[in-house]
Amino acid sequence: MKYSDYVNIKQGTDSIPIYSSGNTLPLTQLPFGMAAFCPQTVVQDHDKYESYYRRWFYNPRHKSTGGIRLARQPSPWIGDYGALLFLPQSDTLKFDPEERLSAFREVELKPYYIDMHIHRANCDFSLAPTERGAYMHLKFDTDKPRWFSIFRVDDEFQCDVDFKSGVVTGYTTQKSGDNEDDFKEYFLLKFPEGAINPIGTEITDEYCHLALNVSEAEIQFAISYISPRQALLNLLQDNCGGIENAKDKAEKLWEERLSTIEIDADEDTLRTFYSCMYRVFLFPHKAYELNEKGEPIHFVPHNGTVADGLRYTDTGFWDTARTQFPLLSIIAQKDYCEMLTAFLNEYRDSGWLPRWLSFGERGCMPSTLIDGILADAAVKRLLKDEDLKTAFRGMLHHSTEESDCWQYGRNGAKDYCRLGYVPRGTEKETVNLTTDAAYGDWCIAEIAAMLGEKEIEAEYRKRAKNYANLFDAETGFMRGRYANGEWREGEFDPIAWLNDYTEGSAWQNSFFVPHDIKGLAELYGGREKMLQKMDELFSAPANFRLGDRLREIHEMTELTQLSYGQCGINNQPSFHIPYIYAELGETEKSRYYVQKMCREVFSASDDGFPGDEDNGSMAAWYIFGALGFYPFCPGCGEYLNLGGMIVKSAKICGKTWNSQTLPDRIKQDVFK
Repeated sequence: MKYSDYVNIKQGTDSIPIYSSGNTLPLTQLPFGMAAFCPQTVVQDHDKYESYYRRWFYNPRHKSTGGIRLARQPSPWIGDYGALLFLPQSDTLKFDPEERLSAFREVELKPYYIDMHIHRANCDFSLAPTERGAYMHLKFDTDKPRWFSIFRVDDEFQCDVDFKSGVVTGYTTQKSGDNEDDFKEYFLLKFPEGAINPIGTEITDEYCHLALNVSEAEIQFAISYISPRQALLNLLQDNCGGIENAKDKAEKLWEERLSTIEIDADEDTLRTFYSCMYRVFLFPHKAYELNEKGEPIHFVPHNGTVADGLRYTDTGFWDTARTQFPLLSIIAQKDYCEMLTAFLNEYRDSGWLPRWLSFGERGCMPSTLIDGILADAAVKRLLKDEDLKTAFRGMLHHSTEESDCWQYGRNGAKDYCRLGYVPRGTEKETVNLTTDAAYGDWCIAEIAAMLGEKEIEAEYRKRAKNYANLFDAETGFMRGRYANGEWREGEFDPIAWLNDYTEGSAWQNSFFVPHDIKGLAELYGGREKMLQKMDELFSAPANFRLGDRLREIHEMTELTQLSYGQCGINNQPSFHIPYIYAELGETEKSRYYVQKMCREVFSASDDGFPGDEDNGSMAAWYIFGALGFYPFCPGCGEYLNLGGMIVKSAKICGKTWNSQTLPDRIKQDVFK
């Protein structure tokens, strides 16, 4: 069985800003590789076009292309960095983005290989990724003048050519929005000697058009965040003797990753499952490089220096802490441990544990759900002693201190410490800031217990109950509350998308208490009363009111297209909601809804997700659902077992998996 044959890397790409079917890109790269590539199908001009076109730059319905793009964009809402666009041209050079678009044919679009025919250039253009670059191959079928063009995407661009050696060097400062100013991506392309003709070559601060003496050429490409010299070193380290070898190596690596879970299922399920598996192994991206001794070093965006050690970027923990990282802890444990060290290096470099990295800290979603990842790793004994202590210090730091820069730490931390909740009027999304902080406090308590810090453990176990401070018993929902204790003014509306909540209403955001569902049930008056609330949630109309929003956002639109009441499985706040039944002893109901969702709103198609996929988080949700277990509370060391799968059989890391023969709660040891 060739697993990659079941992967559609375009899964979820058929999206627009007002309606997401994944908001994904068809990335060709090595698993977690530093360099990723995809076709660009939309006009791109930083002067003429809005960010709509700059961030939604691929759509599977489009029949023309601007070339192959170096693109690591984790989400169109975040944007890209270090982007470059490569396009073969012939006959007449075109400079304007609209004029240079060409009809194209996707000969092959795989995780490990791109092969396109660019009609206007009459050129076959193929690419195989390496760890920090790629091999490209050009084959023109024309005697007319030929060029290989490199276009800047945004910000500064500089390029130089050594015509004798065929080496092209340069840099771009393109990025979309982190708060660091010293970013440069250096690049190097190695053409065959004598392949580039000085006559006809044009270089400006917008593009580099390389006139070619040959009709066929193989090019090696590499990047570095550190220096031109390091880019050359990366090129040498990635050298594998040519594009066919690079393709074979990349294909083998992808087969190894995809086969970590082997399933027997019908054709549609196989395609959906392995397309989701591919997405789980894309992010985060490596952002470290190897020096002459083979030791990892990385550019530090927080101060513009170069430091020893590992670094990864392009992940938002508000999304990925819930599903992707708990899955990686099973099927990619070596990478997972490397990533943990890298995230702790972020704390060593900047003084703060990361929230949303791309390239530097973005902080675009609330809270510090990296707490859940670190607690989960700690209880699974995947953190070294020194790293465990560093994680503990970092978690304690953001639980009590606030940064001068809103992108770091917990927003509203000092008010939370003083009042036991984040009051409305001081921050946005205060309900989520409070419930997420309570869960984070529980995570801190778990690590404190492991370290024998009994006083801290007791303090944070008490703080972990703070979610109750925003529970309104009269309405049965979490609500925004002022510092004086009063609820938000006006009549309460459970379907209004207020700024008290993150991307939802009270329905989607009142139940995130994964560490204490029994305690939440007590607030409702007991288990039966909370089960009734869950029934009400799933039977309520899939409707919304704008609330504080000025316009309808895509998550609202997507909710109305679902048939699960107010359970918006199109977005992360609802990921755990179908599993609450099982946590309260009604496993059959959880199994019914999870399997229904897996079958109805997930597929391998270009519109195969019910909402933003977000860096492997929604793909991992599907994988857990298909296999019948779920990390309901990362940090507790257990997975909730539904006792049923939608696949016929499965092996996880070579071990036969049967959820029906296992208890309701599964330890990590099951997967060893």
